[in-house]
Amino acid sequence: MNNIAERKPHAVLVPFPLQGHINPLFKLAKLLHLRGFHITFVHTEYNHKRYLKSRGPNALQGLPDFRFETIPDGLPPLDDDADGDVSQPVPSLCDSIRKNFLQPFRELLARLNHSATTGLNPPVTCLVSDCFMSFPIQAAEELSLPIILLSPVSAGAFLCFMHFRYLVDKGIVPLKGINLCSSFIYLSCIDSFVYGSHSYRFLWLSCADESYLTNGYLDTTKVECIPGLKNFRMRDLPSFVKTADPNDFMLEYFIEVAARVPTVSAIVFNTFDELERDAMNALSSMLPSLYTIGPFPSFLDQSPNNHLASLGSNLWNEDPKCLEWLESQEPRSVVYVNFGSITVMSADQLLEFAWGLANSKKPFLWIIRPDLVIGGSVILSSDFVNETRDRSLIAGWCPQEQVLNHPSIGGFLTHCGWNSITESVCAGVPMLCWPFFADQPTNCRFVCNEWEIGIEIDTNVKREEVENLVNELMVGEKGKKMREKTMDFKKKAEEGTRPGGRSYINLDKVIEDVLLKQTSFD
Repeated sequence: MNNIAERKPHAVLVPFPLQGHINPLFKLAKLLHLRGFHITFVHTEYNHKRYLKSRGPNALQGLPDFRFETIPDGLPPLDDDADGDVSQPVPSLCDSIRKNFLQPFRELLARLNHSATTGLNPPVTCLVSDCFMSFPIQAAEELSLPIILLSPVSAGAFLCFMHFRYLVDKGIVPLKGINLCSSFIYLSCIDSFVYGSHSYRFLWLSCADESYLTNGYLDTTKVECIPGLKNFRMRDLPSFVKTADPNDFMLEYFIEVAARVPTVSAIVFNTFDELERDAMNALSSMLPSLYTIGPFPSFLDQSPNNHLASLGSNLWNEDPKCLEWLESQEPRSVVYVNFGSITVMSADQLLEFAWGLANSKKPFLWIIRPDLVIGGSVILSSDFVNETRDRSLIAGWCPQEQVLNHPSIGGFLTHCGWNSITESVCAGVPMLCWPFFADQPTNCRFVCNEWEIGIEIDTNVKREEVENLVNELMVGEKGKKMREKTMDFKKKAEEGTRPGGRSYINLDKVIEDVLLKQTSFD
C-alpha cells in the first residue's frame, strides 16, 4: 500500500439492517469518502445477498477504498423467503441485534486491523453507527475509537424517541383503559419470539384499526410534555409508544438504546436548520454535540467529482422502465406512488388506492413491492388495468431520487418515511401522506401541519378521498401553494449544502472535531 493510502482515515459504518436505515448511512459513507476516508460498509449476510442480487454480482468490483463487509444477523431463514426479496421482521431484528451482533462485529474490526498490518487497508480509525443500535458504541469504547451516531429519522421524531422513558415515567405510556391489543405495533408479517418471561406475537394492524381500537383516544389526547412539539396528539407520536403492555419489547428496546445515546461524542442528522430548528433547539438542551448535515440528496447532487454517484444502496431490483416511461409524460403531470420498504396494507386498502388513482384521471407511476399486501399477492382487476392502461405504470421498485427529480413528476403519494420526505423536498415535489408506523405519523404531522408541503390521507382510506386529494395536489390551489413552499425548502437545502452553508460547515466540523480527533498520521 502506498503512503497516500496509508494516511487515509478508515471509517467503518454499520446501519440498522433495513432498507430505510441503510440508505441514509450509505449516503453519509459517500460524503465521507469524498472527504478522503477509506470506507468499510457493513451489511448483514442476508442483506448483502439481496444487494448483490439487485445490483449484480460485479457491483462491488473496482472499489479499493470503498469496501463492503458482512456480519451474520443470527436469525433463521424466513419461511416465505424463497427469493430473499422481503424485509426481515423488525422485532426479531431488534432482539437479535441485542443478543448476536456485538461479537461478530468485534471479530470484523479485529480482521480489518489485522489486514492493515499486511497493507490491505488502513487501520480502523472511527466508527459511524445508526443511532438505534448500541453494540457499535460498546465496540468503540472497548477499542477507544471515536464514534458518531446518525439518526435515520427526522430531528422531530428523534426528539420523541428520546422522551419514551419520560412518557413512561409520567404514566402516559403504556396506555391505560384503552381497548388495545397487548402490543400495538405495525409490522410486515406475523412475528414471534420469547423475550424474558414473555412470548411475543406481533400481529398486523392496519392504520384504520388505530382509531377503532382506541375509541378516538389517540386523536383527542394532546401531548404537551415534550418541548419542541407544537399541537401534537398521541396519534402523532411514533407508533412504538401506542401500547397497553407495560412490558412491551419494542418500547423497552428503544428506551434502552436512547439511554446510550448521550454517551457518544456526536449525533448527526440528515436534515437542515430551516426545516427543523425547533426540534434541534429542544434536542440541544438534552444532548452534547448535535450536527445538522443534510439533506444528503442535495449534498451529493452538488458534490463535484462524485465518482460513486452510480453506486446505489437499494436491496430490490430497480425497474429501468420507470424512467423510460416518464420520458413520454407531460411536465408535472404524473403522480408517483411508493409506500416504502416496510409498509403493508390489506387487499381492500390497495383496491381503494387503485380506484382513487384511476378515477382521478391523472397519470401515475406506482411502486408495488412483492410483499406490499398482507397475506397474499397483489391482484388488480382487469377493469382497473383497462381503465388505466394508457396512463399508468406499475413496477416492483425504482431509483426513487431519479424519479422524483424527473420533470414529469408533479406529486408524491408517500408513507412519510424520512428518506422519502428529504428526497421529495430536494426535488421540490409536494406530497400526499399516508403514514404507517414507526416515525411516519410524526413526520406526517410536520409535513402537513408545520411545513405545509403535504396533505394527509385518512387512515381509513377511501377511493373518493384519494381521487379528490390527487386532483387537489396536482391541479388545485392548495397543491400550487404546497409546491411553492416545497421549492422554497429545496432552495434552502441547496444553500445549506454548498461550501459555506450550515450543513456543509457542520460536516467538516464533525469530521475534524470527532472522527479525526484521535487519528495521528505522524
